[in-house]
Amino acid sequence: MFEGKIWWITGASSGIGAAIARALSASGAHLILSGRNAAALDAVAKAAGGRSLVLPFEATDFERIDEIVDHAWQWAQTRSGSIYGLVNNAGISQRSLAVESKFEVYRRLIDVDLLAPIALTQALLPRMATARAGQIVAISSVAGIVGSPMRSAYSAAKHGLIGYHDAVRAETAHLGIKVLVVAPGSVRTDVSKNALGANAQARNVSDTAIDNGMDPAAAAQRILSAVETGERELILAEGAEAEAARLRRADPNALFDLMANLVASGYAKRFETG
Repeated sequence: MFEGKIWWITGASSGIGAAIARALSASGAHLILSGRNAAALDAVAKAAGGRSLVLPFEATDFERIDEIVDHAWQWAQTRSGSIYGLVNNAGISQRSLAVESKFEVYRRLIDVDLLAPIALTQALLPRMATARAGQIVAISSVAGIVGSPMRSAYSAAKHGLIGYHDAVRAETAHLGIKVLVVAPGSVRTDVSKNALGANAQARNVSDTAIDNGMDPAAAAQRILSAVETGERELILAEGAEAEAARLRRADPNALFDLMANLVASGYAKRFETG
């Protein structure tokens, strides 16, 4: 499943992406590591020895996507001949009420968290279809299942990410392509520090839930286990977050009331930074 295969990971410089890269490398995979921070990507690649291509790029540089995919594919042909796996992981989050948020927050989140992974997948998908083999892993969020307060733009993008990958799964299963959608809850990363506030600027403050979240290494192992067993959706959450995802499908009205009451009880105050 992993030995000798080439896997392309976006957002590979830190957090879940870096943890997946380390886990794949330990399983014998060759890696293409992408993100904006070239130095951090180099550090991740170092652990993988000579089995990595560091390919930094801005996820929303849509005009260059075909060129970037060509470069990655040519490198793959010098290894095993094709890119087998794609992990659509790069993204940013949000912590602001919709009524206070500038439109730029929505534009940025949709571009980075939805259109960027779609653009990359669309450029790579025909080649995977020709090879009649491949695995796509989309890192969405529990907020992609639940409309989470303080995350209206993030929820919109992550809902869209699930819808897109569900459709791609249906269309390409007969071509030998598998699609796993992962919906993490709180994982111990910098996602909250990097989240955009109402003015579309990074908050630079973490959340208690994130700080006490799942270890990224444990998250990566669960994701790779889901790939190995052929799962198509993984709710990578525990406790209240897992229950919220369950309620969205089992009893949506109960969830809607729960979320409204959460905001009414002062939930937004937890994210004030000034």
